[in-house]
Amino acid sequence: MNSKLETQNSQLPSEGGPREACGIVAVYGHEQAARLAFFGLFALQHRGQESAGITTADGSRVYEYKGMGLASEVFTEDRLSRLTGHMAIGHVRYSTTGSSILSNAQPFLVHHAGEHYALGHNGNLINAQILRAQLEEKGSIFQSTMDSEVIVHLLAHHLREGFEKALVKALGRVKGAFSIVLLTKDKVIAARDPRGFRPLCLGRLKDAWIVASETCALDLLGASYERDVDPGEIIIIDAKGLKSLKPFRKVKPSHCIFELIYFARPDSEVFGQNVYLCRKRLGHRLAREYRPDVDLVMPFPDSGNYAALGYAEESGIPFEMGMIRNHYVGRTFIQPTQAIRDFGVRVKLNPVKPLLKGKRVLIVEDSIIRGTTSKNRIRNLRQIGVREIHMAVSCPPTRYPCPYGIDFSSKGELIAAEKGKVDAIARFIGLDSLYYLSLKGMVDATKTNSKGYCLACYSGKYPLPMPAELNKFCLEEQLYCR
Repeated sequence: MNSKLETQNSQLPSEGGPREACGIVAVYGHEQAARLAFFGLFALQHRGQESAGITTADGSRVYEYKGMGLASEVFTEDRLSRLTGHMAIGHVRYSTTGSSILSNAQPFLVHHAGEHYALGHNGNLINAQILRAQLEEKGSIFQSTMDSEVIVHLLAHHLREGFEKALVKALGRVKGAFSIVLLTKDKVIAARDPRGFRPLCLGRLKDAWIVASETCALDLLGASYERDVDPGEIIIIDAKGLKSLKPFRKVKPSHCIFELIYFARPDSEVFGQNVYLCRKRLGHRLAREYRPDVDLVMPFPDSGNYAALGYAEESGIPFEMGMIRNHYVGRTFIQPTQAIRDFGVRVKLNPVKPLLKGKRVLIVEDSIIRGTTSKNRIRNLRQIGVREIHMAVSCPPTRYPCPYGIDFSSKGELIAAEKGKVDAIARFIGLDSLYYLSLKGMVDATKTNSKGYCLACYSGKYPLPMPAELNKFCLEEQLYCR
């Protein structure tokens, strides 16, 4: 074995099964690579709160540490000091496929033919089950239930053709959404699927290269934003410098518009858009489409803040922070179990009673997925004597599940699919009225056109057809696939 692996793992948590986005970061050419990766993960913590991991390399040895929980909980000063080397990749996770257990935490590290390969993945591979079955028939032994592990096995299968060709062939066989960072003993690789579902950007910190899911990570590190990793691009960074490969046929982009509406941090630049300003424009458009007679506009913080600000700005209706958030409670949309999700709703937000009692309020939300969170919050407002409660949502009804890595994989989870009509959703939640932004209004607010975005969760038109075998698998698992 040409390199030595040092690994430590924390205790195994109980299993859970959410499906969500993740955050990835990579560093090349800095003596404090692990520390930079840690702070990058800290900036990307909103993208994953189940587990965190960092893998480093110094040209001859590879080091790893990962554990369950927030990056600040997993990494201590002592643990970071043991992750030596000038290269690092890091990952914060919500489980897209596979349970919420330590063996599924990333980066995923394997040893093959004298080399170590560590992989961090944001997205979801729609043909992972098919590829996994094929690889197992050929003798591959999987260590986890993650779809990401398929990429590593495919890479190993083609390595006899050389590393670059193997990488191109491996990524050419997987279908779906992937932004990945990959680490070997002497190089860092970043790659993005041809449709660019998930964001990935490239930055510089003096002589070091930084790759991250969002530009907010570059900002925290003091790095300059160079450019996005292009859809279908593979970037290889080693002692020779940066090399860009674009081996895949160019296709129409399918950027996930939900990144702009919900996932990404408001101070990030995603898909060429400033997220904060885009969300304000969504609120402006909402105000032009829907204007009930109310006394004030308020968000459910924090996700609805910026659309609500835009709505108030456009409408002239006073903006108020009618509910105060406890920032020490995780985001309820992406908690592992319904029991924890309901608990989070009860402790997360508290209304300002003297401000709201007897008032007619309009709540601006960024999305309604399952409806249970909104229902409990509205009940709370009714109990303190709010006179009328209206709601405006800064996107259309989410009626179709997402196979590309968002937290709703079955149609039954979506209240808009279950209830059908908007009035029925409003009655379930307990609202006096409910309005969703039009599809055209949402797209117009991004200042681009619908051809650049994946709108499948609203329209049911999926940009990447599912293989027939996967349709059968999804039906057997009672998932809704197109």
